[in-house]
Amino acid sequence: MNKNKLADARNAISRFIAYAGPALIVSIGYMDPGNYGTDIQGGAAHGYTLLWVVWLASSMAMLLQYLSGKLGIATGLSLPEIIRHKLRKNIYIVPYWLSAEIIAASTDLAEYLGTVIALNLLFGVPLIYAAIFGALDVIIILGLTTKRFRVLEQLFLLFVSMISFGYFYEIFIAKPDSVQIIYHSFVPAIANSSALFVIVGVIGATVMPHVIFLHSALTRDKVQGSNIEQRTKFRKYHLMETIILLSVAGVVNATIMIMSAVAFNPTNASIQSISEAYKTLIPLFGLVAANIFLITLLSSGIASSVAGTLAGQVIMEGLLGKKVNVWIRRFITRFINVIPTTIAILIGIDPLHILIYSQVVLSILIPLPIIPLIILTKNKTLMGKFVNRKITTVVAAAFTGIIAIFNAYLLLTI
Repeated sequence: MNKNKLADARNAISRFIAYAGPALIVSIGYMDPGNYGTDIQGGAAHGYTLLWVVWLASSMAMLLQYLSGKLGIATGLSLPEIIRHKLRKNIYIVPYWLSAEIIAASTDLAEYLGTVIALNLLFGVPLIYAAIFGALDVIIILGLTTKRFRVLEQLFLLFVSMISFGYFYEIFIAKPDSVQIIYHSFVPAIANSSALFVIVGVIGATVMPHVIFLHSALTRDKVQGSNIEQRTKFRKYHLMETIILLSVAGVVNATIMIMSAVAFNPTNASIQSISEAYKTLIPLFGLVAANIFLITLLSSGIASSVAGTLAGQVIMEGLLGKKVNVWIRRFITRFINVIPTTIAILIGIDPLHILIYSQVVLSILIPLPIIPLIILTKNKTLMGKFVNRKITTVVAAAFTGIIAIFNAYLLLTI
């Protein structure tokens, strides 16, 4: 009997591992360079006081990514494909598609900037050359893994592991105040309009619209040809994977802000760039810790750029209903951000400033995928046995309302 149970457990684990991948790829969007920028500024300027935002945003992300993946499992279609079917006419589809492309461009800008900054600081590559080299990373990686998607998933496992272990080391070195961490994780505080700006940035960097579109396409591809019984099992695996991977991402997010609070607040509260953060970390925690920080940033930039490019392709193909040449899409997505970044570098604007504002744009556009997602996943005709429970829909709607309130207040006070 015990042997049978052990065999069943091993089989279940094997099936879970065989399924795993969608949430792994998506999770990198929740520890991308945008998170670095917003969490560093939040920790430096406000110490531990905005930790509650990280946990709130992570909870929002977990629920919404679960709904997106469940939609793909239940329908065998991606969120952009279903939205195209619902909108029907090009007069509605094209504006929606263009708005979704702004999301993809803003996302890729943040990822690209992270790679550029890391190359500059880690290897001493001048920013202007790093901007050129950084444009090639996605093209090379996707070129090597085009016909082997499982290899790409394994590569993401490596990147996520490097980022996670890197920041666990950083937090071990930083020795933060555990009482402050616990208190500010549960007690909300908004000191001023500057804190509000960071809050919206953290939400925009954490609840990523592009990976909400992407997750449904990744799970759709996993369940192709599966019957209802198999899809029911896939939904359970999807739930487990989403909880595990996005919990890891949430912890990484929190450790970035905690390390920044320990290192920079209050003596270096005006840290305005990742390069400043890196240079300040050296005398505080040593060169090894500072370089690990840059290695995690480089890993984050490269991996999240790949996820962003995949999302851009899913958005374009799903909403336009046409297959797009994968290489044309990759070149367009990647090089469109070379121009503003290069101009910013040439006129002396720090890339971190562009990165922060890109995250605020993302936060403002978050409702674009979220509202249709909630409406679709509560539709019993569409979802069948996978339809949302009422409490799930209520919580998801509440999260959307919270995001809208923060965004509206920010726009009114700018």
